[in-house]
Formats: sequence, structure tokens, C-alpha cells
Amino acid sequence: MRNALTLALILSLATGGIAPVAGASAQELTPLLDSVSSARESEAPSSADRERDEDLGGADRVAAQTGDDFYCRERRLGTWFYCDKPKPKPSEQQSAQPARSSAERLAAIAKELEELKARAILEPTPENIAHYIAFQREQLDRASSFADMWQRTIWQNPDLDYTLQRPVNQLGKRTWLDTRNADRERVLSQISQRYGVFYFYSSACAACETFGPIMRSISDRFGLTVMAISLDGGPTRAFPNYTVDTGQYKAMGMRGQQVPALVLFDTATKRPMPIGYGVMAADEVMNRIFTLTSIKPGSDF
Repeated sequence: MRNALTLALILSLATGGIAPVAGASAQELTPLLDSVSSARESEAPSSADRERDEDLGGADRVAAQTGDDFYCRERRLGTWFYCDKPKPKPSEQQSAQPARSSAERLAAIAKELEELKARAILEPTPENIAHYIAFQREQLDRASSFADMWQRTIWQNPDLDYTLQRPVNQLGKRTWLDTRNADRERVLSQISQRYGVFYFYSSACAACETFGPIMRSISDRFGLTVMAISLDGGPTRAFPNYTVDTGQYKAMGMRGQQVPALVLFDTATKRPMPIGYGVMAADEVMNRIFTLTSIKPGSDF
């Protein structure tokens, strides 16, 4: 009997209805009907499944709009994923931007300081003036810190301290000058072995009358050969054995007709080196000759 009922239920499921079964009582059919109803309910789609299917369909529609087939349509990620590609947060965008260089930051500070100053001048309210003074004071403090750290760094790194080469304090400067003068005297005492001086003058030049005796004293002191050359053909009392210019002025690389003028000539290299123009003290002339012959360019500053 039970087997017949089971077969009848299976056939009813296949046809979509429940056919009456001969010889079966209501009590015997009730459990079977309950089990059939439960089976149908378990096979029916749940609300969550329907929502998931709707979400999948929505994802397909978004994917169709965005055109990102792989990210949306093919992978079918559902409601927990956005079909639009994730956009970076504002903080991430800021961090992705390259940091400003120190030079750009310093330029921005200078620009802001000028802006605050202009605002305080054009609109001299207490707030604008106070804002400008406060910002200016902040930059002065920064500059003071820089100067202080600069000084401390030089104290601790003697290779960075230029004052060890060229002292600026009174005692150190006096010592440096004494040593420098001793070196200059030693070089000039031997200068005549290699170098000579061309002294260009004019008999009508009052400055030449003053400068001639100065060059005479230097020549006598160090035994330096000085050849006096007159541009106008006139004599000079300091150098009676003068020579009239026949093109030596231009040949030495001199320009114009400025006198007095001095040119140091290297007999070893045959190279002229202009010393200077105009009236100079003896000490200045000696310093220039010493610098041109014994000091490497750039090492004395």
C-alpha cells in the first residue's frame, strides 16, 4: 500500500499535481504530502538567491556601461565589489604627488613674506601688521639657527674654515701679513733673474712724474730691470736712459694710450703680463708682482 502511494506521489510531481490514490486514507496521505511540500520549498529559490541574481545582473549592466568586461562581467564579483575601478582616496592622491624640493619651499616662504609685507603696507590694519611681523620673526629665527649651526660646523671641521688660510682677527691677521711680507721679499729678491718690467710713460703726464721715482726705488731695491718707454718721445728724470715707443705698447697687449702703465715680462716664456695702470704705491706694485709670479689663481681668496 505504501509503495503504491509513493509511486502515485512521484507521478503527481512529474505532472504538476496530486492525483488521488485509491484505497488511501487521509491519515496515510498527510505525511507524504507534508514531505512533498517541504521538498518543493527547499527547491524554490530563496530571497537571498534572488537578490544575488539581481546583483549579478546589475553588475553586468554596470560592466556594460564602464566597458570593463574582465573586472565585472567575466568575474561576476557581485554586490560586494564595485564594477567601477576603485579610485584613490584624497590622502593617497596627496601622498602620490612628489614632495616639493627645498629650493621650492624656500621660494614659497620668500613669496609669502613679500605678500604679507605688501598686504601690511597697502592695508595697515593691526591684524595684517601683526601677521607680517610674526612671520618675519619666524624667518629671522630660522636664519639665526642657520648662522649658529654654520659657525659650530666650521669650528669642528678645520678643513672648512677659511680663516685658517686668511685670518680675520687682529692677531691672526698681523701674523699672516708678516709671513706674507717675508715671502714677498724673498721672491722679489730673486725676481730679476727671470723677469723685467716695461714702464710706459709720457713726458706731459703729471702722474708719470710722481710714479717714475717710485719705480726707480723698486728697481734699485731689488735689482729689477726697468725699461722706460716714452709714448710722446719726451724724457723722464727717473729713467734718463729711456726708449721711444715704436710699437712696444701694442705688442705688449696694452690698449689705448693710458699712462703710466707697467708690464711684467717673463724672459723664460716670452710672455708679457700687464701689472696695472695709473699711479700706485711701491707696496702695491710689489704685491702685484708677487701675486703674478708666485700665487696660484684662486688660492689667495
